[in-house]
Amino acid sequence: MKVLIVDDQAAVRSSLHILFDLHGLEALTAASPDEALDLVASEDVGVVIQDMNFTQHATSGESGVALFRALRKLDADLPVVLLTAWGSFEVAVQLVKEGASDYMEKPWDEDKLVRIVGKLLQLRGVQQENVRFRAQSARMRRTLAARYDLCGLIYASAQLHNVVSLAASVAASDVPILITGPNGAGKEKLAEIIQANSRRKDRAFIKVNVGALPENLLEAELFGAEAGAFTGAAKLRIGRFEAAADGTLFLDEIGNLSPAGQAKLLRVLQTGEFERLGSSVTRKVDVRIVSATNVDLPRAIAAGAFREDLFFRLNVIELHVPPVADRPDDLLPLAESFLATLPGPEGVAIPSLGQAARDALLQHDWPGNVRELQNRIQRAMLVCTGGVITPEHLGLGAPPVRAEPSRAGPRPAATAPAAAHPDRALVEEALLRSGGIVSKAAAELGITRQAFYRRMDQAGVVLERRLKT
Repeated sequence: MKVLIVDDQAAVRSSLHILFDLHGLEALTAASPDEALDLVASEDVGVVIQDMNFTQHATSGESGVALFRALRKLDADLPVVLLTAWGSFEVAVQLVKEGASDYMEKPWDEDKLVRIVGKLLQLRGVQQENVRFRAQSARMRRTLAARYDLCGLIYASAQLHNVVSLAASVAASDVPILITGPNGAGKEKLAEIIQANSRRKDRAFIKVNVGALPENLLEAELFGAEAGAFTGAAKLRIGRFEAAADGTLFLDEIGNLSPAGQAKLLRVLQTGEFERLGSSVTRKVDVRIVSATNVDLPRAIAAGAFREDLFFRLNVIELHVPPVADRPDDLLPLAESFLATLPGPEGVAIPSLGQAARDALLQHDWPGNVRELQNRIQRAMLVCTGGVITPEHLGLGAPPVRAEPSRAGPRPAATAPAAAHPDRALVEEALLRSGGIVSKAAAELGITRQAFYRRMDQAGVVLERRLKT
């Protein structure tokens, strides 16, 4: 990547070009905004250093503002460092608020400028790598979704993509599959994907929570019961194995199955044979078994709580669904999906996620995984009345304040009495929740940064920042 120097003075361009060359940084130069825009469009530019004025004796900074905004339109993530003289200092500060990376007054500190540019080039490299990785991941997800039925699964993380890819690729075989992972992480959805891409996709898909079955009803539930087999059995009961004949049986919470239930299940898995309760007739069934558990089965085996032979029968292929906290890339796509699909108050427009809410979602530990996320989004849709969801609507409170690296103690400082403007309290609260970061405060209120600055001016709120000593 290259450094682009934009200045109408040849001496400035030459001086900066030599400076960067001495530090091993490749540089390009442009004498005008039009030339600079052409170079950004055609070259691998990593950082732009631009002057604020491009006509002789001009000090307003208008041409610098126009160039900066044109660069933002061309590449919104391109780092820009502004070179300012005394007349354009305030304009440069405004452009930093609009997204410029930094500004330096002329004459510049060479060591500081080189450090800033070096860090910005590193950041630009990381950003571009992330963009390439995300684009590649998106292509891989589209390819997988075109080849297999993913049953509407929403995800963006590489962790879950690997699990889903393996699940889809082994679905066509009839081998037993064990799905592990915490409650609410999506184990049942993975089982649905396996069924949908198997040779049995048009046959029965029976789900049963075996860990919740009472011991005295386990046999009747799984294998069926003849009429009169026990008190209250007035008619024939078809068991889950029989109902799933030639299809798939999903045995959820298998790690909580009783020892007696494990022994009965092992026999039918070994032979495919069972008898209904109250019958001596042996029946044979062809069923594909997919099971799931949140229990650490190897540890349960070591403790004598789970049969090792049953474990090996169930665990020909193991798929582990990681908790949501370990795949943060999935959080916001899932949240947006729930916003679009969950029912909200009748006649009320769907609210959007404010930046503070997004930060809170990413910082939460999610012990309840996807289920918890769904519940929190549902709650926010019901209690949000302003059109923008905040952390409070999600029941998460304000996210922790992250201090800026070069400043400390941001706080809104009053320049007028608190009752001077109706928006004052709203603006101050948004600033406090965002730790003084204006872009986050503006996003929380659902307005642009420029509109938020106007509200600050109108309400008499000034953001004080003190340098660390």
